[in-house]
Amino acid sequence: MLKRFEQLFGVDLGTCNTLIYQQGKGIVLQEPSVVAIRKDTGMIEAIGTEAYAMIGRTPVNLEVIYPLKDGVIANFDMTTAMLKHFISKIHGRNHWFRRSHVIISVPCGITNVQKRAVEEMIVHKGARKSVTIEEPLAAAMGAGLPVGEPIGSMVLDIGGGTSQVALISLGGIVLSKHVPCGGMSIDQSIIEYVKKTYNLIIGERTAEEVKKHAATAVRPEKELQMDIRGRDLVKGLPKIISITSNEIFEILEDFFIMIVESIRQAMEQCPPELAGDVMERGILLCGGGALLHGLDRRLQQETGVPVHLAENPMECIVIGTGKMLKYNAS
Repeated sequence: MLKRFEQLFGVDLGTCNTLIYQQGKGIVLQEPSVVAIRKDTGMIEAIGTEAYAMIGRTPVNLEVIYPLKDGVIANFDMTTAMLKHFISKIHGRNHWFRRSHVIISVPCGITNVQKRAVEEMIVHKGARKSVTIEEPLAAAMGAGLPVGEPIGSMVLDIGGGTSQVALISLGGIVLSKHVPCGGMSIDQSIIEYVKKTYNLIIGERTAEEVKKHAATAVRPEKELQMDIRGRDLVKGLPKIISITSNEIFEILEDFFIMIVESIRQAMEQCPPELAGDVMERGILLCGGGALLHGLDRRLQQETGVPVHLAENPMECIVIGTGKMLKYNAS
């Protein structure tokens, strides 16, 4: 009788963004995984979009943090408060996963202790049941790949804090490779380059804008310029410089090398029959980092394996958790 009133949620708890899927409604929330807290009292000032708007603009007594690191909970209390806030936005303050069943995505390769910590966090807050699913498996389901069949499917998920390559067959992960870099690593590389080359200090949000508008995985046919603002390291005054797409291409070369190497290692360990499937069907590219211009072409040129960009690269994982709900709701 209680199941008639049970709420079913799929959660993609990412380092940079959190997405929530509710059965019957689809994706009901997509916000940054960010919390702003007061240093003196430890009280939470803002969460999600409101906290993200504060990055680089906070007074001395405020600090903006990411409660997750590399897709794993780094600050348990802040992560719990963040999820509570997101669910209250969906259903009001009296509905913190009450009588609910939750499937939450986690990076592949994390320990059982880390998985249990995620599940217990959800149950501790009132959920009837909590189950974890590996992110590449959820992404493959969300993209409509035949994960339950005896066919090899390879997924490359480039998230905010980490990147993962996984080979999937018969509903499970055959092998996986973890790369400790993602979209936030690219932002940091841009910040460091601008500081070293131009003596200019820029913030995370400016670096992200450079990444979105000037970053490319293939050498640009036509060089683009972008003006960025920051603080002069020598004079301490505001300053504007122009940075080119060719410069950004050179900055990110090490990142692309690491991603290509992880694919090569996965292919080397791939069983022969499944390797044939991957060569025929290609690699699914998903995650926020998949949106880098020309990344699919670069990876295909470097590996010789077809690479296909997912239709909704940032939403694949949460859609996959939503599809899993009907299998685990009993």
